Amino acid sequence: MKVFGMTGGARFGTATAIGLALAAGSAQADVTPADVWADWQGYLAASGYEVSGEENQSGDALTVSNITMSMAIPEEDTTISVNMGELTFTDNGDGTVSIALPASMPMNVMVSSPDAEDFSVGMQYDTTSLEMTASGNPDDLLYNYTADEVAVILNDVTVEGETMDLGTVEFRIADVSGTTTMKIGDLRTSEQKMTTGPVTYTVDIDEPEGGGGEMMLKGQFAGMTVAANGALPLEMDPANMGASIENGFDVDATVTYSEGSSEFTFVDPPQTTEGTTSSDGGEITVALGADGLTYDLSASNMNLNMAGGDIPLPVEVAFGTAAFNLTMPVAKSEDEQDFAMGLTLGDFTMSDMIWGIFDPAGQLPHDPATIDLDLTGTAKLFFDLFDPEQMEAAETGELGVPGELNTLDINTLTVSAAGAELTGEGAFTFDNSDLETFNGMPAPEGSVDLSLTGANGLLDQLIAMGLVPEEQAMGVRMMMGMFAVPGEGEDALNSTIEVKSDGQVLANGQRLR
Repeated sequence: MKVFGMTGGARFGTATAIGLALAAGSAQADVTPADVWADWQGYLAASGYEVSGEENQSGDALTVSNITMSMAIPEEDTTISVNMGELTFTDNGDGTVSIALPASMPMNVMVSSPDAEDFSVGMQYDTTSLEMTASGNPDDLLYNYTADEVAVILNDVTVEGETMDLGTVEFRIADVSGTTTMKIGDLRTSEQKMTTGPVTYTVDIDEPEGGGGEMMLKGQFAGMTVAANGALPLEMDPANMGASIENGFDVDATVTYSEGSSEFTFVDPPQTTEGTTSSDGGEITVALGADGLTYDLSASNMNLNMAGGDIPLPVEVAFGTAAFNLTMPVAKSEDEQDFAMGLTLGDFTMSDMIWGIFDPAGQLPHDPATIDLDLTGTAKLFFDLFDPEQMEAAETGELGVPGELNTLDINTLTVSAAGAELTGEGAFTFDNSDLETFNGMPAPEGSVDLSLTGANGLLDQLIAMGLVPEEQAMGVRMMMGMFAVPGEGEDALNSTIEVKSDGQVLANGQRLR
């Protein structure tokens, strides 16, 4: 639950999570309320916000009211401002400072642009039994916090002066406990850890202006843990993330969540679609820095049941494992940079009712199906993904070729379904100076080893079911004979596809091109 000076909607997270984003632990020393408020201001300023507030010192307490945070987004000609309630920093007399938020703190996020409609989002940030303390010294602060519940609730949306009450949108987290360290050196670094109890969310909104449409989504999961680390330049321009990364910007966050479920309804008159989901939990990791941008998502034992709308019959499907990962470079470089991509849809099953549509007699094996792909390689990027001018030039073609692929490794390839399975692995290099041998594509060199089992048996069953005509199946068998040789065991085929630097393509040593 942290956002470090990102663009667009990600910036809103800093405002809505402000009460938790700054909380944690470090050395033993005296710290004053002014020190802690200065740390909050410094963190927000490093994230790109201009911060103002009315300070009032009374005894041991520093109260800051009418807090406003604003940020200009030049590339979008847009300004975002966030108005908050008040914060109180109290000296406890033992070198620590307590931080108090109102039990219900209103927040208003306003977005204005000369080229688009101005709008604002009214929210409230509610806490129950929140306790937060800071200790350490001004350059090395430890925040500790607990709360029985934290909630973010949408109140209204105003567009060009017209307020719309869309319905209910709220996110609630129970039994929150965490720490955050904030250290200032050449960079502002942080380490955050948080655990929670049950998490619930509700989205129940109606189509504006009485259109009759409705979207309802309710869900919960038993708890989550958050581990996040960050490094921010002391003076950072969020509008130029490329420069910020060069100056040391680096963040990563991992959220692990436990078992949960949800229910949803979508109404688009006269149709209504309803369904439920459940899973045993999963993990989400996001990272951005000099090593590139990384997304890593996974979930286990996912189930989906859905019916209604344009769907002619109830849908019941499940995955034992669902995962996706992507790592890619973001900065221009003359050197090759690593990338990776993976997709796993493991142990996919569907209800007998769905199988019955195309296999009413149950002739096909209803074994769980799996798709598993793992790719890695190297590439060069000829522009900075976070430089707005370079991005625009790349989109319009002014930069020419935006990058080049140098190597590609197929670490895992698995496709299994209905009793047949294809597996493979291989590696290729690419000659980007040769765009003629393969008609504009960089010339590849390398090989891939493939194994196929159960294919002939599956073809026999599809013929018996009338789904594949005999003559088409014969053509498929001829193709398999050209590209493959018998493997070990019954109904097993192997194939090695090689691509040579001179443009030759071989299948098991037999030239195809």
